[in-house]
Amino acid sequence: MRLPAIFRTTPFRLTLLFLALFAAAAAAFLAYIYIATAGEVTRKADREVTREMTSLQGVYRQGGMNALNAAMVERAAGDRPFFYLLLDKDGRRISGTIEESPVRNFKGGEQWVGFQVTETDMDGAEVKRPARGLQQKLAGGESLFIGADVGAQEAYVTKIVRALWGAGALVIVLGLVGGALISRNVNRIMSGLNTTVAAVQAGDIGARVQLRGAHDEFDDLAGGLNDMLDRLERTMGALRHAGDAIAHDLRSPLTRLRTRLEVALLDVEAGKGDPTRALEQALQDADGVLKTFNAVLAIARLQAARNAPDQINFDPGELAAGVSELYEPLCEDKGVEFKAELTPGLIARGNREFIAQALANILDNAVKYTPEGGAVMLRVRRRSSGEIEFSVTDTGPGVPDEDRERVVQRFVRLENSRSQPGVGLGLSLVSAVAEAHGGRLELSEGPGKVGEMGPGLRVAFVLPRVG
Repeated sequence: MRLPAIFRTTPFRLTLLFLALFAAAAAAFLAYIYIATAGEVTRKADREVTREMTSLQGVYRQGGMNALNAAMVERAAGDRPFFYLLLDKDGRRISGTIEESPVRNFKGGEQWVGFQVTETDMDGAEVKRPARGLQQKLAGGESLFIGADVGAQEAYVTKIVRALWGAGALVIVLGLVGGALISRNVNRIMSGLNTTVAAVQAGDIGARVQLRGAHDEFDDLAGGLNDMLDRLERTMGALRHAGDAIAHDLRSPLTRLRTRLEVALLDVEAGKGDPTRALEQALQDADGVLKTFNAVLAIARLQAARNAPDQINFDPGELAAGVSELYEPLCEDKGVEFKAELTPGLIARGNREFIAQALANILDNAVKYTPEGGAVMLRVRRRSSGEIEFSVTDTGPGVPDEDRERVVQRFVRLENSRSQPGVGLGLSLVSAVAEAHGGRLELSEGPGKVGEMGPGLRVAFVLPRVG
């Protein structure tokens, strides 16, 4: 059966948690009180029994058995709350207020025991009460047992504990009632927030939360939500003009491309210029524009979809080997040493094409920024957490710590990369691919600075474990 909504709210659950902690603390506190108080009752009874035993032993040493027997009879007839029993050498009863000793298999010396005494109340019913006793061997071989009734003291302790348990139960009941009231109040406040969120989800971007004027955390939350919606509304307005802005920004490279083609055409008609060179330059410009469009489109699609499509299980070492075959010749041409350490038999899950493109982007950056005489290392391994890691380490200039978060953003290029071709979308695409697969991109320092090279960069593309 589904519980009412008020009992499923976070404040009510927090109230239950607080009450559970309170109940555990109260139980521990009551247990301590009971143990300490009951222990004090036992210690007090033991002290009284010990004093009585010492007193009767003194009588025995001075007057012998007759004096001890007389003293026991006199004290039993008085108001002392003790049980007495005197036994001969063979363990037979000589005198006392109880018939037999609660101590079983007495070996001599002294021995403490807890036992129960049975009495008859005013209604004729038998009542058992707890007691403590000590049995000691006398100098003549006889045994003396003295016990004390501790039932009244333990009953008093029990009453105190029961009263505390009752108070704790009352606090828990009041806490539940208070939790329900608080939950209802919070639920009423949150309903206004939920109504605004639902309106915004339905398309009413102008909906706002009504402030209560209490200046508490809920008003702060409502104010923050209103500010966020204000910014979102302004952003949406700005996005309406994004198409015009993009078209305006692309007008320059497209116009430059058209101008070059037009100039090349005029030069060819005039019989001068190199038409092949002009066409090559135009193709480079067109490829740059298309590459930028494709990269931005791929990033946008991955971020919108959140999960990469067409994911399958594959061997990451095999995929990395295929990609490395494309870049090993480039490293040889540039004079860069290339090595690959690929663990075989691993299983990863994802879109092979996207992951291959991401790995190609990482290797492309490593080869591009590693100077002649440097080295690039590609590794594929399984981490101790079970995650699959593609890592590329180079001996290039590296990326400073303060720029590692910024370098994966779109169109961000550092000062030391201005002279290299590109638009700053390579690592942005890699980061988007990693997030679309539930993984992550990690940037750290490479092997360090050696001579004129370094400190290098280590880029790790991490995929979650399979299964």
